[in-house]
Amino acid sequence: MLHLNAFLMGVGHHEAAWRHPRTDPSLVNDVRHFQNLATIAERGAFDSVFLADGVQIWGDVQHTAAGKFEPITLLTAMAAATTHVGLIATASTSYTEPYNLARLFSSLDHISGGRAGWNIVTSAGDRAAQNFNRDAVADHAERYERADEFLDVVTALWDSWDDDALVVDPASGVFADPDKVHEINHRGRFYQVRGPLNAVRSPQGRPLLVQAGSSEDGKAFAARHAEAVFTAQQTFEEGQAFYRDLKSRLAANDRLPDELKVLPGIVPVLGSTEAEARRLSDELDELIVPVRAVRQLSELIGVDLNDHPLDAPLPPLPPVTHINGAKSRFELVRDLAERDKLTLRQLIGRLGGGRGHQVIAGTPVQIADHIQRWHEGGAADGFNVMPPLLPSGLEEFVDHVIPELRRRGLFRTGYSADTLRGHYGLARPVGRFERISR
Repeated sequence: MLHLNAFLMGVGHHEAAWRHPRTDPSLVNDVRHFQNLATIAERGAFDSVFLADGVQIWGDVQHTAAGKFEPITLLTAMAAATTHVGLIATASTSYTEPYNLARLFSSLDHISGGRAGWNIVTSAGDRAAQNFNRDAVADHAERYERADEFLDVVTALWDSWDDDALVVDPASGVFADPDKVHEINHRGRFYQVRGPLNAVRSPQGRPLLVQAGSSEDGKAFAARHAEAVFTAQQTFEEGQAFYRDLKSRLAANDRLPDELKVLPGIVPVLGSTEAEARRLSDELDELIVPVRAVRQLSELIGVDLNDHPLDAPLPPLPPVTHINGAKSRFELVRDLAERDKLTLRQLIGRLGGGRGHQVIAGTPVQIADHIQRWHEGGAADGFNVMPPLLPSGLEEFVDHVIPELRRRGLFRTGYSADTLRGHYGLARPVGRFERISR
């Protein structure tokens, strides 16, 4: 079966979504909007919903529907409006402490009844660093070294209470068995953490671990730790190559291929006819503000293009080894521009819908055809669905694409599990201290 995650971003993934008459930009700061989106995804039996995040303003406030809720807080509110759909939040390993993050996600997992997931990012870009008493972002390799240690501390904290640590015997006065609550006593290069966590083990044992980096460091990290990977590929052949590469790395980490789900992003621009879908796509692209789009592209790939002529090809770009930001997204944009010989104006148009993710304009049947080809052709375990307009794009996907996928036997008709791990077919992990005692 396919796995589907609904990637929720403001009033739509297209950068001009807030300007389109089918959206209400005031909803970006209304919790009821996001609760509604979560209930729509749950009606479609999506595995999960996902909130991206950054610790800086993304884009410019003049032309962008800027500002967003902190994702764990928002997902907690969304948990109250739903009962089954998973809830995945982005949080950085560069600008928080392991103890605080472990506690936050443990709380979300408890409150939601076992539906929490953590999208692990290392945060590229100097603007984020400058919000945390630093002049520039750390080196790419160092960010992943820190992330490895950070994750080790967090998972140890989640495991610091055995599943049967609680006694809760009022008669004897014993609340918990101290032999089953463990100090982790971590001392590493970046962190010193005593533990234990001040929260009992959560319903899933550990929240689902998600990762989105596709650089060599990112793929190595995913092969060690991730249980789902959000990725971006432009062509079927690139999707197959990434899928094979990532799955082939699992055996060296004593993991099975099905223990990691690969979910490329897709921006489905839907219409009752292909012509109608293309008209909507064109309408959105016409609303792009070029100066804003070039600024965003410059930040995305870490190369300043603000003074480059719009109707000229990209200037010679540095080798990816010189890029200290998001290396995989830099390579995607570079390859797209070179392969299709795009001018800067054409490139920002191609990226406006999904920042490098596939944008597919067509009927529900055509969208389902695309999904089926990637799924059955070894390029995806499912998709990270990124509607260009919200809520309408998600409603149309649930009402028209999901039924088509079900008719083909590709997607569930309802939920058979109560936890996010259950939706992804993953076992509840045994705590590390319990494994030692066994």
